[in-house]
Amino acid sequence: MTHRLIGSSAHRGVVLAVGLVAAAGVVTSGQQPQEGQAFRFRTGVELINVTATVTDANGRFVSGLRKEDFRVYQDDQLQAITHFNSERVPVSLGIILDTSGSMDAEKMTAARRALDHFLLDLLGPDDEVFLYRFDSAPELVHGWTTDRRRVSDALHRIQPRGGTALYDALAEAVPLAQAGRHRKKALLVISDGNDTSSRTAIIELKEQIRETEVLVYAIGIDAQAPTEHLQTQRPWGGIVRSMMQGPVPLPFPRPGGTRRPPMRPRPPITGPRFPPGRPPAIPPVRTPRSPSARVTADNRVNVAALRDITDDSGGRTEVIRTAGDLHPATASIADELSKQYFIGYASTGVKDGKWHAIRVEVRDGQYHVRARRGFVATP
Repeated sequence: MTHRLIGSSAHRGVVLAVGLVAAAGVVTSGQQPQEGQAFRFRTGVELINVTATVTDANGRFVSGLRKEDFRVYQDDQLQAITHFNSERVPVSLGIILDTSGSMDAEKMTAARRALDHFLLDLLGPDDEVFLYRFDSAPELVHGWTTDRRRVSDALHRIQPRGGTALYDALAEAVPLAQAGRHRKKALLVISDGNDTSSRTAIIELKEQIRETEVLVYAIGIDAQAPTEHLQTQRPWGGIVRSMMQGPVPLPFPRPGGTRRPPMRPRPPITGPRFPPGRPPAIPPVRTPRSPSARVTADNRVNVAALRDITDDSGGRTEVIRTAGDLHPATASIADELSKQYFIGYASTGVKDGKWHAIRVEVRDGQYHVRARRGFVATP
């Protein structure tokens, strides 16, 4: 029997395992599925496809690895790798852009510039894309196409407005991404705020993503993000983080090689600083802010929710502080999509409708591997 996968409801004999890879199927022994073809299934056997991203301790992508360098475990059981590819393959990529009212002129301008570079300069000629926007509701701006100039033109006509229906937009875009014609499928989400308008619950969205073959990336713009939430590819990032993780030792060196003498301890205060029962009158400090600049816990980027959405798929969430950082963030994701490893293994007798954990390792324990954490074995 031949099947075509269209979203989670049609996810029947092919299950994506780790990472972003496109169509998977149960193939007869020795057969390799061809691009754009349907897949032949054999009872009791599934080809689990995995896309793995390997980085070193500095976050740089590791190339040149071979099949023998990888170990794949399903439910802690070592699996025999039957398919392996380290070359770049075409990708079916959906872009989901937050166009709510908080994406003011500066953010929208930066998003257009970053996505223009992403679409026109960084993707391959065979890659196909679609574009979703979302404010109070999601809207498909442009369907699948390899003419990325048309997507760019549509992007420049978008104006910010309304609320933030992030989860609804993803719920609509995931099935469309799953229907992409390439084996490798991905989504890229750009947003500056928390979801305020969706009817879709995050747990439903997470289950939907788990049942598909789509790798999800997210870029969150959050000016108040703490340092530990920020991810960066800059070589000086580790130095900055180490400086911010602890106080600078005192006393400071003084000119001429001498040091400032230690401060003498002050004598203890023996009496009250103000009359009993009357605390000092300290006027509150108020900084005037415009309504558009006001940031609350309700409309800031929900980093935990984004990572809950992306990490199981094998993608990642990157949090940036300014819209100007969109350019390097999107370029980093495009670079990652071009430097991933495709791995496949045969899984037998798994049709129980349960979540099965997958773990990918490399022989060099100093490398970090990011890939899909498992799959739902839909009966």
